[in-house]
Amino acid sequence: MSAAALAANPFLNAKDDKAVSATFRGSEWGDEIQQEEIPLTARVVTTRLANMPWGAIFKIEFTDLKSSAPQKREIRPDCFIVTDDRIVLLNEEDNEDAAKKISTMDKPPTFEDGDVRGITSGKLDHEEGPWTTTIEVKGDVCTYLTSHNSGHFSKIVWKKGVGLIENASGYGAHADGYRLKREATSRKR
Repeated sequence: MSAAALAANPFLNAKDDKAVSATFRGSEWGDEIQQEEIPLTARVVTTRLANMPWGAIFKIEFTDLKSSAPQKREIRPDCFIVTDDRIVLLNEEDNEDAAKKISTMDKPPTFEDGDVRGITSGKLDHEEGPWTTTIEVKGDVCTYLTSHNSGHFSKIVWKKGVGLIENASGYGAHADGYRLKREATSRKR
């Protein structure tokens, strides 16, 4: 099968299985942090775990998290099933085992709207109980934003040809959370 026949999502793609890392900077906040927000940095490593004729599976890990917070923040790695028009969170007990099983399928599994984290065009709105989710593509950016009426939120921003450029999550009314944005690798004037 030629490479052109493989599904390719412009927001999350890779030419090979080599891990790609980028520096992200932002801030974190929480009840144990004295200031409103303090600086937070991380390395974000994106690795393609599997490549199928209909898509791919990627793992995104947050490593080397650094801040002055008394409690060291941990951000769990996420796995995503990527088709030519969707980025879907793989939300299983053992994501790497599930990825191996899914990678042998002839076609992508069916996805719940609540697991979709990216689309390639238009807008997708989804409500589930007190959660409201909007996924929208504007230009070369796809933004996933979900929020709960208690103040919990999650935001993921993808950029065409780049991948993940922003990740943020928070609990309650500013009780705990973080916001990280990808640092530009080259500054062109």
